[in-house]
Amino acid sequence: ARAFAEEADAELGEARTVRAEADEAAADAARVRDERQETAQRARRAADALAGLAHRLRERSGWQAKVRELTDEAAESEARAEACLDRARAADEDRRAAQRAADDARRTARALRAERREAYRAASQVYEKVGVGADLRAEQARAESDESAALAELDRLTNKVRTRAAQLLEGTDGADGPSRQAAAARAEALVQMLESRASAASEQLGRLRGEAERHAPADGEAHTELPEELVPADVEQAQGLLRTATAQLAAHSAAVETARAAHADLLRAHRTAEDGAGGFDETAALLRDLLRDHTHPEDEQEPVAHQGTLEEARQSATETRRSLRACAADLSAAEAAVREASDVLVRHANANRYEQVRTPARQQIRELPASALPEHAAAWAAAFAPRLRVLTDELAQLERNRDSIVDRLRGLVESALATLRSAQRLSQLPEGLGEWSGQEFLRIRFEEPDQATLTERLGEVIDEATRTAVKKNAAFGEGRRDGMSLLLRGVQAALEPKGIAVEILKPDAVLRAERVPVGQMGDVFSGGQLLTAAIALYCTMAALRSNDRGRDKHRHAGTLFLDNPIGRANATYLLELQRAVSDALGVQLLYTTGLFDTTALAEFPLVIRLRNDADLRAGLKYISVEEHLRPGLPQPTQEPETIHGEITATRMFRRAVPS
Repeated sequence: ARAFAEEADAELGEARTVRAEADEAAADAARVRDERQETAQRARRAADALAGLAHRLRERSGWQAKVRELTDEAAESEARAEACLDRARAADEDRRAAQRAADDARRTARALRAERREAYRAASQVYEKVGVGADLRAEQARAESDESAALAELDRLTNKVRTRAAQLLEGTDGADGPSRQAAAARAEALVQMLESRASAASEQLGRLRGEAERHAPADGEAHTELPEELVPADVEQAQGLLRTATAQLAAHSAAVETARAAHADLLRAHRTAEDGAGGFDETAALLRDLLRDHTHPEDEQEPVAHQGTLEEARQSATETRRSLRACAADLSAAEAAVREASDVLVRHANANRYEQVRTPARQQIRELPASALPEHAAAWAAAFAPRLRVLTDELAQLERNRDSIVDRLRGLVESALATLRSAQRLSQLPEGLGEWSGQEFLRIRFEEPDQATLTERLGEVIDEATRTAVKKNAAFGEGRRDGMSLLLRGVQAALEPKGIAVEILKPDAVLRAERVPVGQMGDVFSGGQLLTAAIALYCTMAALRSNDRGRDKHRHAGTLFLDNPIGRANATYLLELQRAVSDALGVQLLYTTGLFDTTALAEFPLVIRLRNDADLRAGLKYISVEEHLRPGLPQPTQEPETIHGEITATRMFRRAVPS
């Protein structure tokens, strides 16, 4: 039984060894299978990409032809657009000239009506005069002399000029002197415009003639004879035929380029075949030399003749060569795998993140040659196995700690987002404020991420904070790890990429419901509006704090002391708005000011005037109430009230700082 037990133990050890080898072989096979599957997937993706590229390359010629056609059409369209633009400018100038002529005609008509009335009044005055004086006779003589001079100058003109002048004088432009001057100025401007158009047309005509002469055939009337169906009848048909011919030329050019590329590929294939034939010749010569000297100088055994037949010898030689090639291929693959693994090991040891590692094994890996690394692989693997288990456990523990930190930070971020929503809800204004009634003073908008996205982003924030903390020579403030900074970074990461948008109502005299982004308050708000917005924001934050502490039903959310706000915000509507917001949110406002602005002070229900009293004997100063002003409160009754308690003096005690 003892011998049988020993044999069974030996067989069990062998079985365990075989099983370990089988497990290793299975693991290697699984790894090889995964690598082959990954390689196959990459090959399929590459094949799909290449197929897409090939399809695009096949369509490239058509796209290029279409691009050329579209380019030609775009050039023609631009030319037509330029021509239409020139025509539009000319028509606009003609329209403005016609408008000016119409304005001149209306002005002339008004002037003629005024002149007729004036002539009627002058004729009436002359008719009323009984005698003719010497002045009138002298004026008559001057008029007759002017008339004779004008007649002489008129006689010197041709009949064509006089006829045209008579026609112009009968029109509205010849009614009076100013009309004739305006008509002459318009005619001069029209002449200049026509001269400029004529010069531009002459320049274009010269350019077109030059192009026609440049493109004209050297001999004959045409470059080539066209069939009757290709002879254009007008310019539009000629342009269409030209576009067709250009497209055909582009297609033929693409075909020529394709043929040239195919010819170049054939030439390269021919040269490759010639190079291969030369290589085969060299290999054949080498094999002939080996056949001549088939014995190897290092062979110690004499070759033994094959005992079988010729066919068996040939088959054995073929199998031997096949086995030799397979063994050589396996040996080459194994050596390549060993070299690749050695290179990976050296690169891994030389990585920058392992500069702080000072183990002897890393130093040996960096200094030993690549050929000597496989000899030490087994010893290194045995030495690193315990350390690997320890590091694996530590990494698992770190991952658990990271998950717990991310969960805690996610809860804080969700609480912060809930606080933002509460701030918007608590900033609702009371009734009686016009368009502001029932409006939310703050409007905070953001998109809440789902749980998976939020967890991933917060994990990145934790990782970045950890990397920043372990960096050496980090700048001051860059590696801060306090809770508020981490929470702010977490909220910022949770609201990416759009972030958060905060808008605030703009205080104005009519209380319009106009919202302004908080980033533009300094540019859009005045000083009083900024102060009013700041007070409203403080009241909102105070109400939010009271709500977070479970006292949302409590009316008193705090007291705010203001240092001379009336100096900046003394408008009545601003003070009313400040008090309305503070009353709605349960915040008591105490204003202190040295200004005696009766209009602003009349808005407050209670005004207490204070003064400083100095005690010359004790060298102390006291603040005492001078008077109470209650413009908005009912007057107290004259009946005496029972005073249960009264403060007559106060004293402040300052505790000494311990040394």
